[in-house]
Amino acid sequence: MSEPPATTPARPPRGGLTGGEALVRALAAHGVTQAFGIPGTHNLEIYRHLAAYRIDHLNPRHEQGAGYAADAYARVCGRPGVAITTTGPALLNIAAAVGQAYSDSVPLLVVSPGMPLRHPRQSTGLLHEMRSQTEALRGVAAVSHRVSSVEEIGVAVARAFTLFRTRRPRPVHIEVPLDLLTAVEPAGPVRTAPPASPATADPDALSTAAEALRSAARPAIVLGGGARGAAAECLRLAEELGAPVVTSANGKGIVAETHPLSLGASLHSRAVRRWLAERDVVLAVGTELAESDLWEPLPALGGTLIRADIDPAQMYAGPPAGIPLVGDARHTLRSLLATRPAAAITATETHHEVHRAVVALRDERNAETRSEDAHLLPYLAAIGSVLPANAVLTSDSAQCCYYGAIPHLPVAPEGRYLHPTGFGTLGYALPAAIGAKTADPARPVVALSGDGGLQFSVQELATAVQLRLPLPVVVFDNGGYGEIRDEMVSRGDRPTGVDLPPVDLPALARAYGGHGVRADSPEALAEALRRALDTPGPTLITVPEEHSR
Repeated sequence: MSEPPATTPARPPRGGLTGGEALVRALAAHGVTQAFGIPGTHNLEIYRHLAAYRIDHLNPRHEQGAGYAADAYARVCGRPGVAITTTGPALLNIAAAVGQAYSDSVPLLVVSPGMPLRHPRQSTGLLHEMRSQTEALRGVAAVSHRVSSVEEIGVAVARAFTLFRTRRPRPVHIEVPLDLLTAVEPAGPVRTAPPASPATADPDALSTAAEALRSAARPAIVLGGGARGAAAECLRLAEELGAPVVTSANGKGIVAETHPLSLGASLHSRAVRRWLAERDVVLAVGTELAESDLWEPLPALGGTLIRADIDPAQMYAGPPAGIPLVGDARHTLRSLLATRPAAAITATETHHEVHRAVVALRDERNAETRSEDAHLLPYLAAIGSVLPANAVLTSDSAQCCYYGAIPHLPVAPEGRYLHPTGFGTLGYALPAAIGAKTADPARPVVALSGDGGLQFSVQELATAVQLRLPLPVVVFDNGGYGEIRDEMVSRGDRPTGVDLPPVDLPALARAYGGHGVRADSPEALAEALRRALDTPGPTLITVPEEHSR
């Protein structure tokens, strides 16, 4: 016989709240309307108050999925993603997603219970007990804050949102001790992060940068994810300078990849890196220029590097800035444009000639890996032919993504391409698609993955079924971990642990209550994708390796 449902206790005395309510109240005060997570024995006092404060909740099937969903939610809607875990293993389950959000500068807030305030340092065997949750999360988050009173909970939440608004956005963890969650204490007034003006770069540095761009004969612009809020300014600056634009994976689509000046997301191309090294002025906006973006260290630049970034540490990380512009990307570029840094193209180099040079460089880039990527191109073209310009594509650490979609599937500024760069986690695409769809249910969203990566989070098909929203999941099935298999072969090693027994993934999707089909040709993929975008629930579309090659 099941236990009777718990009843909500009478409201605590005036001026007092439980820690759980204080936490939810603080989240609501900062405009949070959506949370992701899984209820557990220790976090029920948080869940008790969500509905009263009008915070919706989505329960993925694994905490890592909750983290990826909250990450993509933040990237699509521009507001911090919030994930709720319970203690111990649940918090460690989400740690990979926290690490990914840190790597990709995503504002993710993870809240969890912790051991009681006066819990002894000596282990007592309390459920989910671990030595230190905050020390574990400090290794992957920007901040891990353990509160010591109910009143401090509101302060901790306000601090987290202040960090999101004023610094490079990165994940924050707040831990509320178990006994504080249910304790009734004065919570104080509702605290909210104060309004903050965007950081502005130093005027003298702006003048120096504008002059360098004005006099450049061979300018280039590199855009990362930190430039996304300045898309219009990036395009205008590129056109005024006649400067070709190349992006990182996180910057993909900030400038339309069909634009005559766009080299797309091609920082990993040897030809593009050589070209970049020959520019006399390079303006890098909101990008680390990291090895994970370039797939190897950036070669020495022959000219001046102007770095525009909200994070002052980026002026020294990787290639150091010749001219540092520390500030918000949009305001920084607007200030540069106000100085009218036009006419960088010389009299002998017209816009038409620059456009021709960009086309030639694109061809050189494509030729580098044509034999490796050719089998993917017709399928990527089929995807591109079906999706509207505002579609969101979520990506995995899969060959079909980093060799295929990132360089070869054009994205417009009104669309988005979400990829787990840097930390390079597997299993991101499916739960991220769920988060993106939650953020904007009317917007087309497609997950793109390999069979190996999909199986890190395949259980989230159940979550997608629960939503009943159209969600195509396109899986290129190469029978395991194709990238690692290829690396082993190139080393002369015997492939070990990379060939996975075949799984009928479409049948698995149907078993979860969704839909599943095979696409043995680009035409079949396009047709399946059209149907999937109009079919409630997830549709898993498998492209078998033998048919994509």
